Amino acid sequence: MTDGHAPGAPGGPGNAHRALRDLVMAATVRIHRAGPGYALDEPGTFLGSGFFIAPNWVLTCAHVVRSGEGNEVRVVYERGPGRGTSAVTGEVATVLPDRAGLPARGTWPSPDLALVRLREPVDHDCAYVTERPAAYYEEGVVLYSGWSVVGGELRRLSGTCTVQGTLGGWSDDEQIRLGGDVLPPGVSGGPVVDPVRGEVVGVLKSRTDRGLGGTCTGVEQLRSLPVPAEETAAEHDDPYHAVFHAHDRYHRDRQRHPDTDRSTWADVQNQLGARPGRALSPEERTQLLGRLADLPPPASTRALLGLLESLLGDQAAIPHPAPRGWRDGLGALYESSRQDAALDLVLDYAMRAMSADRPFVTPGTRAAERALWEWVRQTAEGRPGPAYRRRLGQQWIERLQLAPRGPSAAEAEAAHGAAHGTARGAGRAPRLFVLLELEQLGWEPGRCDWHVSVGRPTGEVVRLRDGERTPLEELPAVLAPALTEAFRQCDEPGRPADLQVALPHLLLGLDVDTWQFGPDEVPLGAHRPVVVRCADREQLPEPADAAARAGKTLLADEERHEREARWRWIHEHGAQAEVLDCEDGLRVPVPVAESLRGLPHKTVPVLCRYGDHRFEDDPVALVRIVHGGYGVALWRRWRGQSEAVCGEFHRRAGDTVAGAGGADRLPELVHALRAGLREGRPETYWAHGIALFYDDPRRPLPGTGDLLEAP
Repeated sequence: MTDGHAPGAPGGPGNAHRALRDLVMAATVRIHRAGPGYALDEPGTFLGSGFFIAPNWVLTCAHVVRSGEGNEVRVVYERGPGRGTSAVTGEVATVLPDRAGLPARGTWPSPDLALVRLREPVDHDCAYVTERPAAYYEEGVVLYSGWSVVGGELRRLSGTCTVQGTLGGWSDDEQIRLGGDVLPPGVSGGPVVDPVRGEVVGVLKSRTDRGLGGTCTGVEQLRSLPVPAEETAAEHDDPYHAVFHAHDRYHRDRQRHPDTDRSTWADVQNQLGARPGRALSPEERTQLLGRLADLPPPASTRALLGLLESLLGDQAAIPHPAPRGWRDGLGALYESSRQDAALDLVLDYAMRAMSADRPFVTPGTRAAERALWEWVRQTAEGRPGPAYRRRLGQQWIERLQLAPRGPSAAEAEAAHGAAHGTARGAGRAPRLFVLLELEQLGWEPGRCDWHVSVGRPTGEVVRLRDGERTPLEELPAVLAPALTEAFRQCDEPGRPADLQVALPHLLLGLDVDTWQFGPDEVPLGAHRPVVVRCADREQLPEPADAAARAGKTLLADEERHEREARWRWIHEHGAQAEVLDCEDGLRVPVPVAESLRGLPHKTVPVLCRYGDHRFEDDPVALVRIVHGGYGVALWRRWRGQSEAVCGEFHRRAGDTVAGAGGADRLPELVHALRAGLREGRPETYWAHGIALFYDDPRRPLPGTGDLLEAP
């Protein structure tokens, strides 16, 4: 695991090794039995260790999770230095090998790996996992981390072991033999790290009954996860690709993120002097893998092997298990060509990935190809030579002339919807809906008057019930009977009615979609489409900027026509998301209303950091969007996590808006995302706290020009 460096204790600056140890331990978790009544620090429920391999995914040993009861465990982790521990329920998603029965603790055969999927999204650190297989090493040193019971208390610990070779052959039974330290009970499932490269290479599997050391399993054994029997229509249909694409995007986005003083894995790898394959710096490698992870995965292992063979010819040394994803292919290039001149192979590999056959395409595939090309172009500047750069440019031009290979975005979206039971019609036929209106009292801002009505497809509404001076925190309980009756009048079998919530602009962030009418009830937004409307559009405060104030001189008819034109365009021609308040993880002001009016009609504004009160006041941002003539916008409620990575939200929000085809499908798509969050599907975790502003200018609210029938 030293890759040409001198064996023995890790060298290099001591600060870098301390920083590496901190990163490893921050990602290490402990696994407990699930069930009510267990304290977080109870040694009796402790099963073993694990580590975050990707957002909301934990890698551990199969024998650790199978020592508990059922298919659930509790994952205990630390949110950050000095911030204490938290616990979250996890589901055992897959184990290797998959065999019936629950073996006794410690007897699970190799590779003895398990992936645990969290039941809800949380913010946490992730370890960096190597993209190359762990080869045979006669000697070297590795770092390990885990939890154990010390003096009757659960304690986190770390240490070093020496690599003493392998156990088994080139098969799934192969393990790395470790010695030099006593591995205490409970560390099984913890990460094993190469301190020279600064990356996780294995998972602790066992310890010797007597003496020092034990064994670990190389992380490349995850490549032997079962391949889905049916063609994949989306990334998350294959757990292997779902986990490692999320892993690579996380580290790419974390490297871009300026909102923390802590070192990233690439920072520490750079301090260690690591050179991935000797062709790239750690930062270049992180950016390349992140861009490859934005592409659909290879069509098959055979297709990936063919690509590698076309590049390497007789040099091709195919590792075991065979590479499965784009990152694995990059690791194979490292092993097959160890010369400094291998940069051209890496760039050629990226170009081949750009034009490879696709198992599916997404609305963001073309943008991902362009971003990868930009990385190739910038990386190639001044290094391989002018003739080589011209050839790359010609390949890119030829790529632009080709459509993405694979099912169309619409076909992929339809297949995805069929697989997951979400509505994927060509449009949403008008149906009955429920309207909830809240009026904030100026002299009592913590209380609201309210009205519950049933809306007809024509836009007319029939008032059912009213209430006065209800405290905000009591609204869910007070409104439950009225809303339940309204839903009963509107719901159809298998088709719950939409809930439109008309809120004053100061309350547009109210999380009505999370309301529950009982402790075991499904949240409103997970059960039915819930959208937000602006109840006081005509009484919005004047914009502070002069340009926007000048825009207010527009005649009311002109302003209404502009809103209706935008509405028609995104419903008839499709839409494109535009993140307004965040650039590469840095909070930026939302443009003034006059600038927003200049954006194309296909634009759907997106706010990444709504609720981050350290910066511009949120109502100001939303007022600008409303003044800009928009009837549709997306945002997520910021949870106060200053170091949360937001690249996945930007990417997925863009794909959702573009893939909708028309904005009329967004209420149902957002509902499907909330339902997925409720069900614990990791592919939806990016949408935690999502809100949809959907304010039809052709359907005015009561009191603004429509017909209101008597009860």
